[in-house]
Amino acid sequence: MGVISFDDEFSSAVAPHRLFHALFEDAHNLMPKIMPHGVKSVDFVSGEGGPGSVQQVNFPDGGPVKYVKNRLDSKDKDNLEIKYTVIECDAFGDKIDFISNEIKFEAGPDGGCICKSKSTYHPKGDAVLNEEEIKAGKERSKGMFKFVEAYLIENPQLYA
Repeated sequence: MGVISFDDEFSSAVAPHRLFHALFEDAHNLMPKIMPHGVKSVDFVSGEGGPGSVQQVNFPDGGPVKYVKNRLDSKDKDNLEIKYTVIECDAFGDKIDFISNEIKFEAGPDGGCICKSKSTYHPKGDAVLNEEEIKAGKERSKGMFKFVEAYLIENPQLYA
């Protein structure tokens, strides 16, 4: 089976620079603090946040995923774009080799933003990917995004 790609677009009431900062500049500090039920820790395995850096996101015990390792491919702070690759995850098993992600935040109406994302799933060998499992994982990620968004709305001074 070949690669599977998903394009997604959704709007937020939060300004694009605030979401970008919360999700990609300070996530290692913010996420475990505001959602310890969802993120145990975010640790740099290598690098300090620039291209080539690898971060490991650790999730609380008992969940469907224990950890995810992401490699930052590029980050454009001026244009609020990021490209990163999920290079390792305990939930991949022998089916997924890696997932490449591209995310861009654009100004939206009323001071909010439009988030555009593309995720491409690369299977290992001839593995057949389960689209329903992939969609469930994407929904969990979207839930984390919505949690951060709500926190930023409640704290308008943060990353202003």
